[in-house]
Amino acid sequence: MSDSFARIPVDLRALAESFLLHGCFVDGASYGSGHINDTFAVRFDQAGTPVRYILQRVNQRVFRDPAALMENIQRVTRHVAARARATGRPDPARRALTLVPTKEGGAFHRDDRGDCWRCYLFIEKARTLDLAENPRQAYEAARAFGEFQRLLVDFPGARLHETIPDFHHTRRRFETLQRTIVANPRGRVARVPAELDFVLSREAMVDGLLQLQSCGDIPERITHNDTKFSNVMLDDPTNEAVCVIDLDTVMPGLSLYDFGDMVRSATNAAAEDEGDLSKVAMRMPIFEGLVSGYLASAGSILTPAERAHLAFSGKLITLEIGMRFLTDYLEGDVYFKTKRSDHNLDRCRNQFALVRSIEQQEPAMQRTAERIIKTA
Repeated sequence: MSDSFARIPVDLRALAESFLLHGCFVDGASYGSGHINDTFAVRFDQAGTPVRYILQRVNQRVFRDPAALMENIQRVTRHVAARARATGRPDPARRALTLVPTKEGGAFHRDDRGDCWRCYLFIEKARTLDLAENPRQAYEAARAFGEFQRLLVDFPGARLHETIPDFHHTRRRFETLQRTIVANPRGRVARVPAELDFVLSREAMVDGLLQLQSCGDIPERITHNDTKFSNVMLDDPTNEAVCVIDLDTVMPGLSLYDFGDMVRSATNAAAEDEGDLSKVAMRMPIFEGLVSGYLASAGSILTPAERAHLAFSGKLITLEIGMRFLTDYLEGDVYFKTKRSDHNLDRCRNQFALVRSIEQQEPAMQRTAERIIKTA
């Protein structure tokens, strides 16, 4: 989507009054660097103690059924929080997002424009990073995402809603790109022949995980589906991962989609929209940290096929996200927020450069994963 969504004036004080918050509103401001929703941190004075909350506007162009989305989040956060308490984890209130209900007891509020808003407790003394600075941070993030998957193995009740159907279905993402090329809605196809050749020449790989699923080698699980490095909060004093955030796409999926997106987002030496492609490279020490951390928490639930395709999943999901940036560019930048002309094209080229780097190092990545698997 374009950045016009974020420029709509927001009365944070009035919005905060719709939720069961205590104290006096002080101020609020934009927060974070997400591509889809609009996020704000608001500050309250509670008898002399400053307390912060997160207010977030759900992008209904992307999430068409906010009630189903919020039902997913309610169920998942309650389950993860209960498991954290039951296992005796320290600071259990920081181990899972906590929704603040509306004054009517609902999970979200609709304003006069029909926008959907939700509120979370602010997790203090923790931070997110866009880039992994060292292997230990990568280890912690992967351990947290792996634990998130493991805690949801015994998730009770009905199957979660698919908040975005076929979100990581790589064949359908490829077919969407093909249809967009034919339609050429913004007349941009002629500008990107090299990028299109790059994707089309790698069509054979898009079915890799889908074929393993179809023959029963990898199962459907409850997965996060947006495991970029910035979606884990790290404790300020210890650098330990404390909480997985951004749960809009938690739904049925494949474990390797999650691990692959960790590889894509954490191992890149550059930001995902870096235009100088000479800075883009897959960092092997970070990959090693991801494998070690993921297996430390999720290793006991993984099948042999899931373990065997850790390196491949990084290449596949990086290609998929590059396809999505390219598709959005060709469609006129209607999905991801953009800050400049050709922003999505820069992102696409960046991801394809990372695919090349992974391809060059894939044999070494596979050997690294196999070595860690043997000792896990």
